[in-house]
Amino acid sequence: MMRFTLKQLRYFVVAGEHSSVTRAAEELHVSQPSISSAILHLESVTGLQLFVRHHAQGLSLTPSGRQFIVKAKQLLGQADGLAHYANTLGHDVAGSLRIVGFPTFTPILVPGLVRRFNDMYPAVNVQCDEKHQKDIIQGLHDGRYELALTYDLQVPADIEFEPLMEFPPYAVMGKDHPLAERSELSLAELAEHPMVLLDWPMSREYFFSLFLSQGLEPNFAYQAKSMDMVRGLVANGFGYSLFNVPLVNNLALDGNSLTHVPLTDSLRPLRMGVARLAQFRLTPAADAFIEQLAKQAQQLSSTVFTDSRFYRSLK
Repeated sequence: MMRFTLKQLRYFVVAGEHSSVTRAAEELHVSQPSISSAILHLESVTGLQLFVRHHAQGLSLTPSGRQFIVKAKQLLGQADGLAHYANTLGHDVAGSLRIVGFPTFTPILVPGLVRRFNDMYPAVNVQCDEKHQKDIIQGLHDGRYELALTYDLQVPADIEFEPLMEFPPYAVMGKDHPLAERSELSLAELAEHPMVLLDWPMSREYFFSLFLSQGLEPNFAYQAKSMDMVRGLVANGFGYSLFNVPLVNNLALDGNSLTHVPLTDSLRPLRMGVARLAQFRLTPAADAFIEQLAKQAQQLSSTVFTDSRFYRSLK
């Protein structure tokens, strides 16, 4: 038997998100004693210390509190989904769906996918953020996101990953690069040339590992923190780069041209797919989104990525 209410659970979650009873009370438009009473009741019935109280400095979650807040958010999300279903009988897929995607392919794939999904399920409100892999994993652990569209980069055991598409690495360079006219290249031919590195956590380790797998030392001449900056540096002759997601167009933001060349080496591709917290029961909206994404993986490949040398659908 549940010995606490959803309202008490919500008060706890908001206080935990703000690390403050005062700010939680302001957001929820209730009194501070109401928030404090809800927290004390939860601690009493669960036997857990959920917060460390800091005099005049708010609250901080204990390790038990951090674990409990993840489960609390999941339960509140399911309750919200049930409420939406009750209010929209006949539309069994309804409610809010928070997802997060890796920045390299999310702007290419997600907007059109969400539009098609909303056409099928207008009662679902899909919100999508872009984050790097470390923050994606943390967001799934914290319960901020139900689903993630990401790569198979250091996915921990408690995250379930379903691969959908496979992207091998390839070379990108400006039109005046000495290797730009080649139909294919090896990493050994590229290694001596200056490289522009996409300097993101886990991404840089992946690209470095490609050279290590061939016994090569790359010449990392420039580093950039955004894909647009990498494209601009490459198009202006500062070096080549390695990409995974195929180019949708061959222009940098300043209008200079890029060209892309397949690699002949047998290199580890990146697999793009759907990640979720294992043992977490998905909402109907999340189940429907995964189903549509899997069904459309091949269609997305054929319409967005026109050269099959740069991708492989796994569905």
